[in-house]
Amino acid sequence: MLRGKSINILLIEDEAFDVRRVHNTIKPFENRLKIKDVVSDGHSALELLERNRGEYDVVIMDFQIAGSLTGENLIKEIKRIDEAIQIIVVTKMTVNITDFDFANRLIEAGAMWYCTKYPGDIEEYIYQPTDFILSLFNAYERRKLHKEKNRSNRKLSQNIAEILEEKKIIGQSEPIENLRQQIQKCAETDTTILIRGASGTGKELVAANIHYRSSRCFEKFIAINCGSLPHELIESELFGYEKGAFTGAQDKKPGLFEVANKGTIFLDEVAELPPAAQVKLLRVIQEGEIDKIGRTEKVKVDVRIIAASNKDIEKEVKEKRFREDLYYRLNVVPLWIPPLNERPEDIPLLIDFFMEKFCREMGREKPRITEDGKSVLLEYSWPGNVRELQNVVQRLLFFGEPVLSREQMERALGISPSHRSSQNFPLTGIFESEAILPLREVEKRVRKEYIKYVRKQVNSDAEAARLLGLAPPNYHRICKELGLK
Repeated sequence: MLRGKSINILLIEDEAFDVRRVHNTIKPFENRLKIKDVVSDGHSALELLERNRGEYDVVIMDFQIAGSLTGENLIKEIKRIDEAIQIIVVTKMTVNITDFDFANRLIEAGAMWYCTKYPGDIEEYIYQPTDFILSLFNAYERRKLHKEKNRSNRKLSQNIAEILEEKKIIGQSEPIENLRQQIQKCAETDTTILIRGASGTGKELVAANIHYRSSRCFEKFIAINCGSLPHELIESELFGYEKGAFTGAQDKKPGLFEVANKGTIFLDEVAELPPAAQVKLLRVIQEGEIDKIGRTEKVKVDVRIIAASNKDIEKEVKEKRFREDLYYRLNVVPLWIPPLNERPEDIPLLIDFFMEKFCREMGREKPRITEDGKSVLLEYSWPGNVRELQNVVQRLLFFGEPVLSREQMERALGISPSHRSSQNFPLTGIFESEAILPLREVEKRVRKEYIKYVRKQVNSDAEAARLLGLAPPNYHRICKELGLK
């Protein structure tokens, strides 16, 4: 057998008689079990362990030895140096086999196993030889498992750190600093959270930061936009169904709450949930169980819920479109994300961050922005918030210009040079045209610009159609006629 696979043992024993008996006991397995060092006191043992970190797999120690460092205190100090090392305690004390208090103290200190010194043949061997040998092999396997677990945890922690770096919240304004503090407090608890803010402010980013900074960080983070799913499908998506629950259900489907078990589920645009789904969501929050379509028994789940909306939920509750009891269950800890135009000092930082990111991804040199160009970006009101800023940066980089001027910024933002003040709703050329435009042409332009404006404010076509008071088919038809589709 390879030497590298031998089990290295540190023996802490102050009586030569007992050292000899330990040697005799493991001699039949000397190809696997190797007593690398023998010391007679606790302080010498700790010095060896400090000097030769990771070289010992198992410690065999007498519970009562010479010196001031013995017993449970010595066990704790050994584990402080190497938490993966396994410790087997031998004692000449008269210990009743049912002395659970003594055993519990040793285990709490960090020992794996203990035994008395005296077997049937006291002159030759320690304890019962077969049990003692088996405990050494078990200790070695346990050490390997512990080290593997530590390696996995380090790798997972590194992955989490990389995710948080990728999803970091950019900004140094007072509102953003306050938001970071609130995120950290939310991460330290398991409370249900309701995130409020305009479209494009980064509600999912905030939810992800809460999850990956919490004790659930190694579990799944599931995000779903409740407004993006047809009402007739949202229950099956969230809560799943059993095989044969309805026509076409050929296999059972786990819902997103089952998939997110032990982790976090982020319900964006939660105010879009239909009434039936609201009832089931309330049950998940109250009872920790879900109703699956086609199943009579409830399914237990342990999921942290973070919800978000850019709607006035209080108004939705007042108008009976959202359950009041569900609103109070979701709004345990409210978080507000400020719009970008309330923190203008963060705009240069965000532009620089997205420039660096997209240039790296596109393999391009970072362009220089002229002072006039910067002023355009700083004066713009950013109705689409951070999402719009991100899209504008991508648009600017698409053309690969080394210098970005005011004109290029205005073009990327859709601002006419003669109408720089009309940033949110440009109707270029209607009143300045030398010829009077037909009313139908003016109407077409107004409809087009207004629909474009509304689409910037929301996350989905369904929400845009609702805000415009249009049925989805009519909305899609009009968009197609106006060249927006």
